[in-house]
Amino acid sequence: MKVLSFYVTNFNFSLGDQNIEQPSADSASGHFSDCIVAFIHVEENDETFEVKSREKKLSNHLKWVARKNNTNKVVLHSFAHLAATKASAEFTKQLLDECEQRLKNGQYETAQTPFGYFLNLNMEAPGFSMARIWAEL
Repeated sequence: MKVLSFYVTNFNFSLGDQNIEQPSADSASGHFSDCIVAFIHVEENDETFEVKSREKKLSNHLKWVARKNNTNKVVLHSFAHLAATKASAEFTKQLLDECEQRLKNGQYETAQTPFGYFLNLNMEAPGFSMARIWAEL
């Protein structure tokens, strides 16, 4: 799994093209501020592990990133463009859902961008070192 996290002062999205047969969208657009936006690429190899173990690793990493940026808000964004292989849509969505729930249980304000769509993105990220963190989990 690869994760590129940004601390953003503003993050907006709207739906672009649909890219899987059965996408999941609670809303067609969204706005978040003063939060971590995590671009998450779940790889094919991740499916050799239990979802729970991958979700726990991801959740712990995102909590650390949030603490480093003095926020309790996290937005999960499925982004299948950080590695050569990718996990199935079902595995990826389950992992993101379970990660979101764990973060909420830990008193984090958490959301997901619509799953199965390319999105129109607009974000403002300040220029300090911990505002951008890449990890291979």
